[in-house]
Amino acid sequence: MKRESIDLHMHTVCSDGTDSPGELILRVKEAGIGLFSATDHDTLKCADVIPSLLKPGDPAFIAGAEFSCRDELGKYHILGYGFDPEAAAIRAAAERGHAMRMKKLEARLELLKTQFGFEFPEEEIGALKAMDNPGKPHIAAVMVKCGYAKTGEEAIHAFIDRLRYAGEYMRPEEAIRCVSESGGIPVLAHPAFGDGDQHIDGEELDKRVRRLTELGLKGMECFYSGFGAALRAEALRIAERNGLYVTCGSDYHGQNKPVRPGDTGLDTEREYPDGLKRFLRDISSRGHTAPKA
Repeated sequence: MKRESIDLHMHTVCSDGTDSPGELILRVKEAGIGLFSATDHDTLKCADVIPSLLKPGDPAFIAGAEFSCRDELGKYHILGYGFDPEAAAIRAAAERGHAMRMKKLEARLELLKTQFGFEFPEEEIGALKAMDNPGKPHIAAVMVKCGYAKTGEEAIHAFIDRLRYAGEYMRPEEAIRCVSESGGIPVLAHPAFGDGDQHIDGEELDKRVRRLTELGLKGMECFYSGFGAALRAEALRIAERNGLYVTCGSDYHGQNKPVRPGDTGLDTEREYPDGLKRFLRDISSRGHTAPKA
């Protein structure tokens, strides 16, 4: 029996995607996805906006967000699902994440100037600062526009990713706590991928997941567009060993990433893993959701 397609990790113009919330809904429907979430970085805008855009018969929606975190062991992205978007804890996390992103924008622009001599017109800087959550793709687009790079990919890999500075970060336990206190489920995004091109597996991945589980983590994104069969299998083993929920996400960014909605690696012809079935049962009773019926 064919099961419902699910995609719980997608981005819009509210962070570093290229689709508006309304356009994302259209892409989700075109892909035949029955349950979705928009998980923009450090913002709750889609959790606020998308429910009002959905009509009867549209795919079911789960409130989501993605928080960028770091600690002594490296970088993590913590996804939150099914929280109350009006809760004080999740609002505070989003506001803090946004403030740190704006500081990072200022630092990147200054480093591009001092290290590479790249200067941008005031109107371009003003447009960047007016965005919800400007990130690397937005700076890269301005670099291409100003002739400092031929493509956005070149701008990011040849210049932006070479910048190093001591910035402020949210710790993973803070994001986990804020999601949990707001009635949501904290999930580790793409667990095998860390800082930049860093690949985490084996005992190191198991150690990180155990530590985050002790801090309150409830799930792992085991089905992900960047995972092959071996990584999926390892993630599922670790999730089961730690009693964690399982989620699936494409990390769709519109034109900013060659990934399609629904590209998660989840085989809808097979039985869902137990961790995913448990997640779906739990999330159905939580937070800001919009059912299809």
